[in-house]
Amino acid sequence: MTIDNDSSGAATDAAGAAFGALPVRPGKIIAVHISYASRADQRGRRPAAPSYFFKASSSLAESGGVIERPAGTELLAFEGEIALVIGAPVRRVALEDAWDHVAWVTASDDLGLYDLRANDKGSNVRSKGGDGFTPIGPQLIDARAVDPAALRVRTWVNGELRQDDTTAGLIFPLAQFVADLSQHFTLETGDVILTGTPAGSSVIVPGDVVEVEVDDPSSGATSGRLVTTVVDGPALAFDAEVGSLPSVDDTQREEAWGSREAAGLPAASDPSTGSGTDAGTGSGGKEPVAEPVEASSRAPLPAALRDKLARVPVAGLSQQLRKRGLNNVTIDGVRPLHPERTLVGVATTLRFVPGREDLFASHGGGYNAQKRAFDAVGEGEIIVIEARGETGSGTLGDILAIRAHARGAAGIVTDGGVRDADAVTAVGIPVYTAGAHPAVLGRKHVPWDVDVTIACGGTTVQPGDILVGDADGVIVIPPGLAEEVADAALAQEEEDAWIAARVAEGHAVDGLFPMNAVWRARYEESRG
Repeated sequence: MTIDNDSSGAATDAAGAAFGALPVRPGKIIAVHISYASRADQRGRRPAAPSYFFKASSSLAESGGVIERPAGTELLAFEGEIALVIGAPVRRVALEDAWDHVAWVTASDDLGLYDLRANDKGSNVRSKGGDGFTPIGPQLIDARAVDPAALRVRTWVNGELRQDDTTAGLIFPLAQFVADLSQHFTLETGDVILTGTPAGSSVIVPGDVVEVEVDDPSSGATSGRLVTTVVDGPALAFDAEVGSLPSVDDTQREEAWGSREAAGLPAASDPSTGSGTDAGTGSGGKEPVAEPVEASSRAPLPAALRDKLARVPVAGLSQQLRKRGLNNVTIDGVRPLHPERTLVGVATTLRFVPGREDLFASHGGGYNAQKRAFDAVGEGEIIVIEARGETGSGTLGDILAIRAHARGAAGIVTDGGVRDADAVTAVGIPVYTAGAHPAVLGRKHVPWDVDVTIACGGTTVQPGDILVGDADGVIVIPPGLAEEVADAALAQEEEDAWIAARVAEGHAVDGLFPMNAVWRARYEESRG
């Protein structure tokens, strides 16, 4: 049976603003993974039985609201769906009686942030459970007045129709969800079942307006259009010690956008450069994009060596490299945003070429070299950017800094500018830059290639070189010399500390710095 729509009027007035169009706050929101044949065909798999996940009731939102896309994420996707609202408690109901326990149907948008699926894909707790991630409404349709096999769901983005399907395209009838779930637990009054989305779900970006409508074409009954606007949100305020940081790969991009082509990725069977949508802007324009870069396969810096290098001032390392005939190993003209932090890591490189309009049109959009570099940086690696010392445009901003931080990068070094300098500093990752500049990339630079030998701050940097930075600057160490140089620099630091103590005692510098034979003998004796 269903409850009388009229009996819920007071509850709707009192709680409608908090819970969308619903009369009460639902105890459970249960969502179906894949239910439409069109979606199953798009994903390349058709389930033999329904599967489900839960969403928090705190994720509910009303029509006309906003959804925040956190800074540093890229794959927020809409899913227009038909929502069923349970009218009376039901347990172990037969399929033929299940629809009698549905009081209303309405529109919903099962929003999801694919950047957060990595550690709980399937349960979708982080990716779909956030505040505002379940807009619902704006009006309820009496379930007794419609044919559950002839309902329609449509979704528009910025006025363009993106989804259009009916329940005739379902793999499982709506009533089956009620019957199936009731075998395992009691469905209570006000519980909501989100019944899955058809093909057409894709990525949305700040500024986009999503509208979802459920209707019965034969009777004209409609939910009205459920409207949600995407806005920029703050970065997720935690680190890897607290929870799961955003992480995306090409599989997540393909599933979020709906296809490799829409995501701006090469065809799966064609590893060469292809054409696709600009995944960074959601503009839908076709541009050439380069082959995605896989995560680095370089061996990480050994922990013992990293510890040694972190304890040696850059000035000491410079001294030891000079003794070995290497003078041009400092990255000049860059200063740290965190002078109190030590930078140690292995270089991965990104090269910009001078801005040229035709080249930026072909290489600046889509999944360009800049995006690939920040998506592929490995743990303990430093992204080193060649910008030719041109500071009249930013070479990264806070979103890319967040991405590098989330990937476990050790830092970023650019001989160009940084946009959103205060926000980049707040991310906490060590960054060295030639200065701040508000302009976007296309003003002076074209992102060209990654993991090639580059020139940064007047010195050559190769992928795999070891970089160390402190308040004095950044130095480049050939990997084969790193252990030797680190040991020699530590020994020199110990010697210099002993000399400094003697000077503080009042001894003259002459003969002590550098040490003559007499002082050398005293030093060796002090060491036992």
